[in-house]
Order: sequence, then structure tokens, then C-alpha cells
Amino acid sequence: MSRGELPNGKLTASCAHLCIDMQRLFAERTEWHTPWMERVLPVVERLVAAWPERTVFTRFIPANRPGEGSGTWRRYWERWSSMTLAALPPEAVELIPSLARFAPPAEVVDKRVYSPWVDSDLHDRLQARGIDTLVVSGAETDVCVLAAVLGAVDRGYRVVVATDALCSSSDHTHDALLTLYRERYGQQVETATAADILGAWR
Repeated sequence: MSRGELPNGKLTASCAHLCIDMQRLFAERTEWHTPWMERVLPVVERLVAAWPERTVFTRFIPANRPGEGSGTWRRYWERWSSMTLAALPPEAVELIPSLARFAPPAEVVDKRVYSPWVDSDLHDRLQARGIDTLVVSGAETDVCVLAAVLGAVDRGYRVVVATDALCSSSDHTHDALLTLYRERYGQQVETATAADILGAWR
């Protein structure tokens, strides 16, 4: 397989880019700061810039205040009280400015949990556009990106993970997830660099 080729062939007009949670609350000096985000941002920007009209950004929207949510989410927001909307500046939930400039034509889907497929119209939006393949980038590899990838697999999408357009707070679990995709999900998840993805996308 030469450069620019993917295991399951070219990417076509039925492919969209799902960019997960590239937001200021992770990029800036909050308790959820993701140090790698600055490093991968130029790669994510290249993917978005290539096909902004085929890009869907997700945004993780925190609880309004501690004590909200049910089950373990209630305990979660008590632990992360500094990351609730009541404690954060309003602009914290926004996309990083260099990406926000692409929306529109890029679309934005907000979510209250890790998965963008729960309590959202993401699947309906994609189906209405004839999308059957997703390139996935964003943050964090081992949390919200994982939820997005597995949800896409469950819904039958071909998934291509952009390995150099992901970021995490943990090297160990980032690497473990890439190994997992390659060794356990090879029929449904492909891994490739952004350059190879762009080379295969027409």
C-alpha cells in the first residue's frame, strides 16, 4: 500500500470530518488543559481547511453547576465544579478561534456527555447528507474521541482515525487506543496520518 492509499480505498463525497471537542476549555489553562492540543492543532486545521463544508465540530458542554446530572455524572460535576458553566467564562466552551472561523460552512453539534451520538441529531444530519464514512480527529483520544469512534462503528460508518490529529493528556492511554484500533477493530476502523487521508480524499 503506497502513500495516500487507505486499506479500504479512496474517500469520496460520502465522507465527512468529525472533529471532536477542539475547544478553549481544553486548549487554555483550565483544570482540563490538554497540553498536546497546541501541537496537533495545525494538523487538525489542515483537515478542516481541505473540506470545511464536510466538517462537523462537536463541543462538550459542561453542566451549569455542581450537583447537576444523574448517576455518576452528578458525582463527576461535584468533582469538577471548577469546570461547570457557572465557574467558567462564557467563551470557554467555544471552538479554538482558528477552527471557529470555518463554521459555517462547517456544522457544530453540542453534547452533554462524552458521545456525540447520545441525545443529538448528529446521525440524522449525516444520513440526510448521504454520509457513510467519517474521518475523526480531536480531543481526547481516550475519552470523547473513543466514544465518537465506537458510536460510529455501532452505526455502521466506515471510520478513519487521523493519528496525528488526536490529542490526549496521557501518552500511555493515547498509544493504547491506537493499538486497540489497529489490533481489534481492523475491519471497521482504519488509522492513517492526515497527509495520507488528504491524499485519499476526493
